[in-house]
Amino acid sequence: MTNPLYELQKYGQSVWYDNVARALIKDGSFKKMIEDMAIVGVTSNPTIFEKAIGNTADYDDQIKELVGEGKDAAGIFDELAISDIQNVCDIFRPVYDKTNGLDGYVSLEVNPKLAFDTETTKESALYYSRRVDHPNLMIKIPGTPEGWPAITATIAEGISVNVTMIFSLEYYEQVAWAYIAGLEKLVENGKKPLSQISSVASFFVSRVDTLADKLLTDKGAPAELQGKLAIANSKLAYEKFEEIFSSERFKKLEALGATKQRLLWASTSTKNPNYRDVLYVEELVGPDTVDTMPPQTVIAFADHGKVSLTVNQGYDEARKLIADIEAQGIAIKDVTDQLLAEGLKGFVDSYEKLLGGVETKRQQLLVELAKR
Repeated sequence: MTNPLYELQKYGQSVWYDNVARALIKDGSFKKMIEDMAIVGVTSNPTIFEKAIGNTADYDDQIKELVGEGKDAAGIFDELAISDIQNVCDIFRPVYDKTNGLDGYVSLEVNPKLAFDTETTKESALYYSRRVDHPNLMIKIPGTPEGWPAITATIAEGISVNVTMIFSLEYYEQVAWAYIAGLEKLVENGKKPLSQISSVASFFVSRVDTLADKLLTDKGAPAELQGKLAIANSKLAYEKFEEIFSSERFKKLEALGATKQRLLWASTSTKNPNYRDVLYVEELVGPDTVDTMPPQTVIAFADHGKVSLTVNQGYDEARKLIADIEAQGIAIKDVTDQLLAEGLKGFVDSYEKLLGGVETKRQQLLVELAKR
């Protein structure tokens, strides 16, 4: 039986792995994923690093070295993350080369506390790009209004970008045009050929149903409206993607070697145990897309995922569903605004917790060094 993860490739969808940990680098797990599980890229975020660094001893030796160099907690985290990302980039470099820069990317996020700070986000993107210094690095920038000009500026510097935390169609459209504006500036400054730049727009899926289902329950709305908004919202984003990247404005750039900013489906694990565990993968299969899956979703889909072209099916039904939900007194904009605020706060909380854990280890090591 063919692994369904490979079947996704036939429909133009790439599978990336939403997890980074030093153990996966050391024990050869990433290489095995490339060979056996059709994994062609990796994404990370502060929550992932917080779990990897805080819950294992895999980083302790490097932390000791960095403490000896006088690094503070934030400086230590930077070095740990950069080391991991560089190593994972090396592992996925053959994929990047084989696909001519379509896949093989590894994402590293700027400090989530910068989500509303355009200038510092731009500086941070440049800093991480120079430090990691791998062509298959993607810098993750939150898709907030303050992030949009940072996306344009970063692309204009010839740096590939993964735009994260997108929930609404309105924000997605701004992100796509920000990418195109960056490509236009790159043409003007000539810093790098357009063909060497890539970008994805990370559109979050299952979290939408988690919140919408609760609101529908509170309103006493019909049960058949539950578990459907996330897919409908995502499909309409894909419709917008088709429109923007078939526009004359983008076609001019494409003729110069530019690639489309693919939609990346994030948060595709199923949160509600009553729903099919691969629901959010199966319903969003189609060309020019990426699905970044957490470990449990990769395993589940490899075991029993069903593959067919779904992402561009049912646009009118998606619009009707959204109208029906709004008729219940639930504004979709309020849902997506709340999810963005909660998502950003969650990443900031993880970042702070991570730094707190690193600081605890740092203080312990300083005491040990003083005793010696």
